[in-house]
Amino acid sequence: MVPLWLQAALWGLLAGSALVVGAAAGYLAKVPARIIAGVMSFGSGVLISALSFDLMDEAFRRGGFRAVAAGFLGGAAAYTLANVALARRGARHRKRSGTQPSEAEAPGSGLAIAVGALMDGIPESIAIGVTLLAGGGVSMAAVVAIFISNVPEGLSSSAGMKRAGRSKLYVFGVWAAIAVLSGGAAALGAAVFGDLPPQAVAATLSCAAGAMLAMIADTMVPEAFAEERNLAGFVTVAGFLAAFVLTKLGG
Repeated sequence: MVPLWLQAALWGLLAGSALVVGAAAGYLAKVPARIIAGVMSFGSGVLISALSFDLMDEAFRRGGFRAVAAGFLGGAAAYTLANVALARRGARHRKRSGTQPSEAEAPGSGLAIAVGALMDGIPESIAIGVTLLAGGGVSMAAVVAIFISNVPEGLSSSAGMKRAGRSKLYVFGVWAAIAVLSGGAAALGAAVFGDLPPQAVAATLSCAAGAMLAMIADTMVPEAFAEERNLAGFVTVAGFLAAFVLTKLGG
């Protein structure tokens, strides 16, 4: 019998590995900005759907409205405050494919971008681990949604890192480390929250969902609409529908 925390770690690592896949595509190939924007739009819709119909629904079922509301707003607030602090250190456009600052232009921005990328992925990974606690296995809708959304994140950001003059070692080192830490965060979610009362688990899930939604609005949507304003809305809706169908089929 595989321990629950190890199952969570493997699922988190799988979802996080999409960042490396996207980084390879963005760094090694010349992907048109409009394609990156389209994939980012689709990933945004996928994540919004997954956190709405999977994470928030499960959180409400476990802990009710008060726990969900407190966690959701708390997660969004924590992410926003951290994002503001990192933006002042050069990580504002960490998911942009063409507007990231170089280290010469903004000293310390490389570390800020790496920390920001890690901050973007941790809530998703913790959510994967917590979904295992229901006893029915991991939420495949959440894993697939996070995997799909991670590809354009890695793709767009690594393309921007390359244009800013950052080395291949730095780019792939950042994304590989975040993939491994994503597995660790998922394991932590399964190990730490297993013995907590339902309201605490609900607050944790909704906290992750709130941070994810704030991340989508702050970093993914601007990249998507910057390059492809005409079709971005439709592609986002298509991503939302795809994840919604996946959620219902999995249920």
